[in-house]
Amino acid sequence: MSVEAQIKSSSTPSPSNSITSPVECSLKSLMDIASLIETGSCKKEVFHIARAVRLTNSLKKKLAEPNLLQAFLDFALSPGSELHNRLSGFLHHQRGELGMEADSATSAPAKRVSPELEIYCYLLMLLFLIDQNRYNEAKAFSSAAVVRVENLSRGAVETAGVLASRVYFYYSYIHEVIDDLAEIRWDLLHLLTISTLHHDDLGQETLLNLLLRNYLHYNFYDQAEKLRSKARRFQSHTIQQVCRYLFYLGKIQTIQLKYKDARESLLHAARKAPVAAHGFRILCSKWAVLVHLLLGEIPERTTFKQSGMERALRPYFMLTNAVRIGDLELFRNVAEDFAGFFGSDKTYNLIVRLRHNVIRTGLRKISISYSRISLADVAEKLKLDSANPVADVESITAKAIRDGAIHAVLDHANGWLVSKDTGDIYSTAKPLAVFSSRIAFCRNLQNDAVKALRFPPKTQEERDSDEYWRESQVLDEEIAREYMDEDETYF
Repeated sequence: MSVEAQIKSSSTPSPSNSITSPVECSLKSLMDIASLIETGSCKKEVFHIARAVRLTNSLKKKLAEPNLLQAFLDFALSPGSELHNRLSGFLHHQRGELGMEADSATSAPAKRVSPELEIYCYLLMLLFLIDQNRYNEAKAFSSAAVVRVENLSRGAVETAGVLASRVYFYYSYIHEVIDDLAEIRWDLLHLLTISTLHHDDLGQETLLNLLLRNYLHYNFYDQAEKLRSKARRFQSHTIQQVCRYLFYLGKIQTIQLKYKDARESLLHAARKAPVAAHGFRILCSKWAVLVHLLLGEIPERTTFKQSGMERALRPYFMLTNAVRIGDLELFRNVAEDFAGFFGSDKTYNLIVRLRHNVIRTGLRKISISYSRISLADVAEKLKLDSANPVADVESITAKAIRDGAIHAVLDHANGWLVSKDTGDIYSTAKPLAVFSSRIAFCRNLQNDAVKALRFPPKTQEERDSDEYWRESQVLDEEIAREYMDEDETYF
C-alpha cells in the first residue's frame, strides 16, 4: 500500500474520534502536505510540491514539538529503517550516525517512499534543529541532506527541485549563523554545476544567490561579479530570488562605482519585495539612500518616514542632513557616533566616500553666497581638518571647477575664489536628461507590469475544468498570504 493511499485513508477522521488537539491538527496538516508531495511525485507536477512548501511555511512555529515530528516520521517512513532511526535520534537529543555516503536509498524499507518525501523529512528536521538552536548538529545534518539531494536520480530532480532549493538555503544559513561560510563555498559551486547539468533552473538561481551572498560576506566583490557575469541567464521562478539577486547586484555595482546602475537595481529590489519582507526592504532603503548621496542627490524625506522604518533609518537621515547642508563637522560627528551601526550594515566604507560630497556641497553654497572670497575663509567655513587647509581648498576648488560642480574661477595671485553669474539652466541639456530618465522609468515600470500579467490557459479542456480554476484560486490565495514568509532576516 503506497504512502499516498495511507494518507488518504488515515486523514479522514471518524465521527467518534474527531481531531481536537493542536498537535493532531498539525499532524493532519503534515499528512495532507505529504499527500501533495506524493501526488506531485506520481504525476510529475511541480506545482503540487511548491504548494506543499508554502503550506509548510505556515506550520513552522508548530514544528518545534518533538511528538508531532515523531508521529509524522512514524507515519511517512518505515519504523526501524535507517533514515527513520537517524531522524528519530535527533528528536530525542541523540547524536545520530551521519554517514555522509550512506543513505536511506541504500536501505530496504518496507514502505515505498518517494525521494521527494524523503527530502521533505530532511527539511522538517532541519527546521526543527534550527528552531532548537542546535546549530552544530544542524550543520552535520544539513551536510547529510545535501548529500542525499546530490544522489537524486535524473528523473527525480525535476519534481524535487523545489525541496532541494530549500535544503540549499538552510545549508548556507546554518553555516552563516556559526560563521563558517568559507567552508561550503566549493560545495556550493559543485552543487551549482550539478544543477546546471540537470537543467534545474530553480536550483541554479538559488545557488547563484547563495554564492553571491557567500562572496559578499567576505567582501570578495570581484569574484562575485565574475561569477554573476558568467552565470547562465534564465527566467526566474520566484520573486524572492529575484529580489535577492537585484539586491546583491546593486551592492556589487555600488562598490564598483556604477552608482546609476546600482540605484536602479536597489530600487527594483525594494519595489518588487512584498510588504511582509520588512527587514529586506529596510536594508534596500539603506543602500539606496547612500547611492543617492554618492550620486549627489538628496533622498526625499518620505523615504525615511516609511511605516516601521523610521528608527532603523534614523542614522541615515542624520547623515543625509549633514550632506544636504554641507557641514563637514556634523558629518564627522554622525559618522563617529554611529560607526558601529554603519559597520554592522557594512556601509562604513561608502560613508567615507561621502566626505568629498559634503565638501563639494559646502563649496557650492559658498560660491553661490559670495561673489568673491579668500581661500583662507573658504577653508575656515568648510572646517577642514588638515595640516595645510588653504592648499587643500585650492586643489579641491580647482577640481570642482573642472568637473562643473561650481561656476567660478581661481585667482591664484591674490588667493581668491571668484564666482561667476549662474546662467539659465533651461538653456542647457540638463532638463532633457532629467525628463528622459523619468520617461525611461515609466516605460520600465509598464514593461514590468505587462510581464507580471497572468493569462488564462489556452486549451479548451482546461478552460472547462472547474477543478482547475478552484485549484488556481486556492493557489493564488496561498501565494499572496505566504510570500516572503520565510527568512527575511537572512538578507
